[in-house]
Amino acid sequence: MKNITLLVATMLAFCACKNEKKEVASETPSVEKTITITDDVLEHAVIYEANIRQYSEEGSFNAFTEDIPQLKELGVKVIWLMPVFPISETKRKATGGDFASLIEDEAEREKMLGSYYAVTDYTQVNPEFGTMEDLQKLIDVAHQNDMFVILDWVPNHTGWDHVWIKEHPEYYTKNEKGEITEPINPDGSLVGWADVADLDYENKDLWKEMTEDMKFWLTENGVDGFRCDVAGSVPVEFWQYSIPKLREQKDVFMLAEAWEPELLKDNLFEMAYAWDGHHLFNEIAQGNKNANGFDAYMDKVEKDYEDNDILMNFITNHDENSWNGTINERMGDASEALLALSYTMPGMPLIYSGQEYDLDHRLLFFEKDEIPHTKGKMWPVLEKLGTLKNNNPALAGGKKAAGYLRVQTSADDAILAFRRDNKGKELIYIANLTEEPRSFTIPITGSFTNAMTGEVMELKEEQKNNFIPWQYLILTRETDF
Repeated sequence: MKNITLLVATMLAFCACKNEKKEVASETPSVEKTITITDDVLEHAVIYEANIRQYSEEGSFNAFTEDIPQLKELGVKVIWLMPVFPISETKRKATGGDFASLIEDEAEREKMLGSYYAVTDYTQVNPEFGTMEDLQKLIDVAHQNDMFVILDWVPNHTGWDHVWIKEHPEYYTKNEKGEITEPINPDGSLVGWADVADLDYENKDLWKEMTEDMKFWLTENGVDGFRCDVAGSVPVEFWQYSIPKLREQKDVFMLAEAWEPELLKDNLFEMAYAWDGHHLFNEIAQGNKNANGFDAYMDKVEKDYEDNDILMNFITNHDENSWNGTINERMGDASEALLALSYTMPGMPLIYSGQEYDLDHRLLFFEKDEIPHTKGKMWPVLEKLGTLKNNNPALAGGKKAAGYLRVQTSADDAILAFRRDNKGKELIYIANLTEEPRSFTIPITGSFTNAMTGEVMELKEEQKNNFIPWQYLILTRETDF
C-alpha cells in the first residue's frame, strides 16, 4: 500500500508539473481586456477559421487557446469558430452520409460525432470541446492578443433534438402531413440535409427567439459577432429585424455565408463570401479560365457590390476541404500564386485550420480527425502575407479599400498585373496564371522591393520579363500620389 501511495503521489506531481509547464508556456495575461471591433480593424484584417474538433489531438477549446498567440504571427485579427454548440443525437450523421444509428458496431458508432451544423441548443457548448468556462478563456485570450472572436451561427435549421421541436413545433417547416421536414429547395425537392430540421421564418415569434439567443453570446461572453451559415436562405427581413438589435448591444462584425449583395446593404452584414472568386481560382488553376477571367470577375464585383462592401477571399475552407478536395487537389502548383492573389486583391483573406501547416488531406467531417502541426512551406508564406496585409496601406480591403487598377501587359490573357495604392504606398501584383512559361513586357518603370524576399528590383517599360508557370511577384514602393 505504501508503494502504491508513493506511485500515485509521484504521478500526481508529474501531472501537476506538466500542467504547470503548459500554463507557463502559453504566457497569457489573466486580466480581461476590452476591445472593440471597428472598420479600421477590418481594413487590414486576416480571418482564421478554427475547426476546434480537428485542430488538436484532444479537439478542445483549451488546446486551441494555447496557440492563439502564434496566430498573431500570421496577421490574424478575427477568429471564426466553427459551431461550438451541442450536436443532436437524433439523425446524427456518420461518415459516408448514413445515420450513425444504423451502424451496428458500437465502437464504430461511437466514433461518429455528427455535424457541427445540427445544433441542439444555441446557448450551450458542445462538451466534446470543453466547458463554457473554457470557451470564455478562449475569448479572453483572443482579446488579450488583440483578436476578435465570431461564432458560426446556424439560423436556417436546428438538430432534431432541439427543445423547439417539442415546445415550439410551429417554428418549423411542415409537409402536407403536418410533419416537420428537413430543409427543402424552392422547387420542393430535399436539400439533402436529413440530420437537421428546417426552420420556418414565416413565424415572427421565431425571429425574436433566434435574436435573443444571439444576444446571449454578446452580453454573457463578449463575442464580437457571427458568421451566419447559409445566410441567403434566411429571409433578408429577418436580418433587418435582428442585426440592428444585436448592434444595440455592442459593435459586432457580421459575416454572411452568402454572395447576395442585398445582405450587405443598410448596415446589415459587413462581409460576404467571394464564392464566384473562389470558383474562378479553381478554374484558373485547372486551366479553364485565365487572367481575362479575373478581369471579368472584378468587373462583376464592381457592378454588383457597393464600395463599402467587403468580400472574403479564400482558396480553402471547411466545406471545400472536406467535400471538394484539398488545396493541392484543386489548385496544384497554382496554389501559392492564388493565395497571394487572395491577399493582395480587395477584400479580406481567410486561413482555414491546417492551411498554415500544409494540410494535404480531406478532413473527416462527422468524426475525429486532426490537422498536422509541423511548420513547413506555408507558415512563412502566410506570415509574410499577413504582415503585408496588416501593415501596408495599399492593401486596405474594407469599407475604405485602397484603389485597384488593372495594369495592361503584352500578354494579358496569361499575365495578371494590377496596381493598388493608398496613403503614399504602392503595391504591384504580377503573376503568370498559366502552366506554361511566358514572356511579357509591362508599362512600369522604377525601383521596387520584393515583398516576399526583401530584394530590390528594377522594372523597365521595354524590359522583357520571363516568368515560369505560376510565378508571381508582389512589389512595393513609396509614391508621391
